[in-house]
Amino acid sequence: MKQAYSRTLIAVALLVLMFFVMPCMIHAETKNAGQTQKRPQEPAAGSVGKEEKKLPWDQKPSVTHHSIMINGRLLKYTATAGYMPLTDGSGKPTAYVFFTSYVREHGPEKTGRPLTFAFNGGPGAASVWLHIGALGPKRALLSDDGKGLPAPYEWVTNEETWLDFTDLVFIDPVGTGYSRPAEGVKGEEFHGIQRDVESIAQFIRLYCARNERWLSPKFLAGESYGTTRAAALSKYLQDKVGMALNGLALISSILNFQTIAPGPDNDLAYALFLPSYTLTAMYHKRLSPGLGADPDRTRKEIERFALSDYLVALAKGYTISTSEKEAIVEKLAAYTGLKPQFIRNSNLRIDRRSFSRLLFEEGNLRPGLYDSRYTGRYRAETFMEDPSMFDVTAPMLSAFNDYLRRELRYESDIPYEFLSEKTFNEWNWGSAAGGYVNVTTSLAMALNQNRFLKVFVASGYYDLVTPYFATKYTFDRMGPDTDLRSRVTLEYYNGGHQLYMDRVSRRKLKSDGAAFFLKAVRGEAHSTAAH
Repeated sequence: MKQAYSRTLIAVALLVLMFFVMPCMIHAETKNAGQTQKRPQEPAAGSVGKEEKKLPWDQKPSVTHHSIMINGRLLKYTATAGYMPLTDGSGKPTAYVFFTSYVREHGPEKTGRPLTFAFNGGPGAASVWLHIGALGPKRALLSDDGKGLPAPYEWVTNEETWLDFTDLVFIDPVGTGYSRPAEGVKGEEFHGIQRDVESIAQFIRLYCARNERWLSPKFLAGESYGTTRAAALSKYLQDKVGMALNGLALISSILNFQTIAPGPDNDLAYALFLPSYTLTAMYHKRLSPGLGADPDRTRKEIERFALSDYLVALAKGYTISTSEKEAIVEKLAAYTGLKPQFIRNSNLRIDRRSFSRLLFEEGNLRPGLYDSRYTGRYRAETFMEDPSMFDVTAPMLSAFNDYLRRELRYESDIPYEFLSEKTFNEWNWGSAAGGYVNVTTSLAMALNQNRFLKVFVASGYYDLVTPYFATKYTFDRMGPDTDLRSRVTLEYYNGGHQLYMDRVSRRKLKSDGAAFFLKAVRGEAHSTAAH
């Protein structure tokens, strides 16, 4: 009898280790703004194991009710955290997509309220960054200037949440967050430009159907590669699903990868990175006082130089005369703070890693690539060793994992893949594998077909991953149709790739976003400002 009992305990333990969890659906009402909800009562001793265990995606979503104070107004909302199963044509599951949604309660008829589907990039990144960094009702607590704080970490009410003006659905693509392929299905089947778009489109269609949101104004919000996904989705949803969007919010945009991939056969990207080098060097006081006296004037100067004298000099290759080359060397040294000899030896071509390595003369001090205002002493150039990412990743992830369990009552023991290297390494770049991904045409076609579609683009001046000038270059060349370009709004921020980390930029992002949503829902003309 004792042996049988021991075997039973071992079997239960193995099931737990294999990530089986008990089904749990909890409804909790937050009585006051920002109040932490009580944890559910622990099961009685000896009760564990009496109910059938289920896989995470087999349990019902966790639905909870909350309220927060935003600008003196009480906002009540329902949060749902759980899975949406995707299926093939025969109804067989192919993947389980984890999502978190926030829907305002006691407001106007929900079909008239905007609905935004949000995701991050990578490819391979979960939606945690936009979720608890910018748009969601809670955010990880950082310093006002966007730097990480020491443990213990916290999450707090996000007064800059977009829930003020839109319901929100955060999506983790397959292979990221808690999202996983179904049994017998390889994750790599979802890890590619086209298949990724198809799976997210299927999720959006199912969510709208099951929640009766087909008549709601619909938006996509993407960051980094998420903007690539959003642009491709805008066309796919129109053509394949019959769903016309009201707007796209593109944060740290990358639609044309040629603009960020300098190399022997691509001089264009060198020119498009240059203004970000100048602003970074200016921020760290590596330029002459004259150039730093009027940042806006210097920025406009370097933008003009980048696409005129500098790009022409690069195009001449080895035929450039000695005098012409020396004139460009002198200008580049003045605008970047780098030594003339390095610029001369590199044949006028400055890549971002060389710029980061050489900006400071002392030791291994380097500016971050994701936010060049940060500095750190590091040798490797991986994502997690970048000082502008390492500083905030632990506070963000710790806060998010705690928030899911304690506030949203969602419990899972499988790891939350915030940035999956496996997904990134398996990514199928399609026909662009030997060239450059460019979804600009897809977005332009979507804009041409849907005359009410509008686009909001947010870029950080200190982003050395998707530089702001590369984004401007892309949208300036979207097409000759002035009406099309008038429906694109470009805004700039004193931030990096995650431009919402500091309070000032986060407030501006919310203000700009709210104005954009208002006009996009009304169908008004929304012309771009001159930048």
